[in-house]
Amino acid sequence: MSTISRIPGLALLGLIGTFLLGLTACSPAIEADSSALAGKVTSQEEGAMEGVIVSAKRQGSTITVSVVSDAQGQYSFPRDRLEPGTYAISMRAVGYDLTSPGPVELTEELTNLDLNLTRTRTLSAQLTNTEWMISAPGTFEEKQYLDDCTMCHTLQIPLNSRHDMDEMTRVVQRMSSHTLNSTFQHPHFKTAMPEMISQPPSAEQIDKGRYISSINLSSADTWQFPLQTLPRPTGKATQVIITTYELPRVDAAPHDAVLGPDGYVWYNDFVSPYIGKLDPKTGATTEYDLPIQKPGYAIGSHALDFDDDGMIYASGMHQGYVARLNPNTEEMETFLFPHWDVDGATNDARVTVLDPRGNSVNGLIWVNGYKGGELGVAYQVDLETNQWTEVTHPPGSPPHNAYDVIADSQNNMYGINMDKEHVWKTDAKTLETTFYQIPTPGAGGRRGNVDSKDRLWWAQYRGNGIGMFDPETEEITEWQMPTPWTSPYDAEFDDETYVWTAGMNNDLAVRLNVETGEFTEYLLPLETNIRHVDVQKSANPNNLSSFWVVGQLNGRITHVEPLVP
Repeated sequence: MSTISRIPGLALLGLIGTFLLGLTACSPAIEADSSALAGKVTSQEEGAMEGVIVSAKRQGSTITVSVVSDAQGQYSFPRDRLEPGTYAISMRAVGYDLTSPGPVELTEELTNLDLNLTRTRTLSAQLTNTEWMISAPGTFEEKQYLDDCTMCHTLQIPLNSRHDMDEMTRVVQRMSSHTLNSTFQHPHFKTAMPEMISQPPSAEQIDKGRYISSINLSSADTWQFPLQTLPRPTGKATQVIITTYELPRVDAAPHDAVLGPDGYVWYNDFVSPYIGKLDPKTGATTEYDLPIQKPGYAIGSHALDFDDDGMIYASGMHQGYVARLNPNTEEMETFLFPHWDVDGATNDARVTVLDPRGNSVNGLIWVNGYKGGELGVAYQVDLETNQWTEVTHPPGSPPHNAYDVIADSQNNMYGINMDKEHVWKTDAKTLETTFYQIPTPGAGGRRGNVDSKDRLWWAQYRGNGIGMFDPETEEITEWQMPTPWTSPYDAEFDDETYVWTAGMNNDLAVRLNVETGEFTEYLLPLETNIRHVDVQKSANPNNLSSFWVVGQLNGRITHVEPLVP
């Protein structure tokens, strides 16, 4: 039985490198003589505005650089981030629109550009999923229905719909027949879809239809509740540089992005059969085709990672395999899941997550696979023989199907699941498993990482927090997100001071100082759907880690670089 400790939640609302992309600031302010573009952000309503994200994108480029206005409304772009050229300027500040200054020509000299914001007439179009959830009436259980919607799209769609209860129930039923890696451009279906939608809707589907139709526009032209917004960034959250890279395909949906030992950011695509690499210096990308093993089934990858030798592994998800790419030779191999063709009931065979990071210990990797219609099972896999050894547990064990499998330095496996009450550890030699109960009921875990001390850090998606398990003390520590319905998907510690996570529902990259308990929430420039996260352990003057995240809904990869501890 583990010993449990817990850190109380903070008040509500209240990446490894040998190179950096020009992070040279050693103080909160960027000196004027080192700036390429600077100015002041104001509005009639507020005067000088703090926390406005100002973005600059050079004509013909796929890279956007963003900074944030300070308490005096001042913003400034470092000269080494914006080379001379013609730039489009945009901004993000909920409740406001930008009076466009038009194209801005930057030279070797400082360009001053003040920005004027006006109150928006379409506030609803600017709301994040979190803001919809804090605005809408309903119980926590009812709002979990909305959270289910955000797996594939934003809440703008159901909340702006005019479906009544019966119509919405049918929509909910049809949505359940889609795979979880569906988008409007790629509406993948489960093979059991015809049977699933021919049956009467379930009691839960009816209740979902009832709740969503009670808060959408089915009975009125406007929402019958006030639209609430989150506060703009302040203080440390404004002292950051954010670089966003566009991927080449308009339907790109990156799920994982990992900064590799070769200096490239490698990523997979959740809805299309590609993995790719991004050069963070130039923004250039190269993509590699993943094979189609099962024509007619959903395509796309759910996980990507490196082993100790720099080989890249990706899960083939509904195609039922593990792919391995040699980045030096560009040769790709695939290894079939033994049950790749076992489809059925409410779902199809699939391979979801994997972790090859401990294979140098014993030549094995960990993979999570599903036989059709059954719960996921963790497998210890020898890819040289394609031998998949199923991890089993004795009768009476806690529920344990893993959403994520994570290897420690000895290639033991941690398992977590967002709907389970435990984390568990499976011994690499004996395959025996020990379970540890999470203190907060229902907190669960979605994705996680192991640090240099073999401690497990994970995102408590349902519990809206971060968890850490220390194998030395067998204690679990928890931290609560400062903003409700952040819904963090993944978490990683930088081995020094900060653990990073990010919100699937509110576009916030979140840094936690584990020594002080201080949270800093960095708002991203664009609406997205943050899933996997990757920490860059940076050797800069402030010894600050930085953060890579993907935009699964906007086809972008973003680098968040704090300027101050």
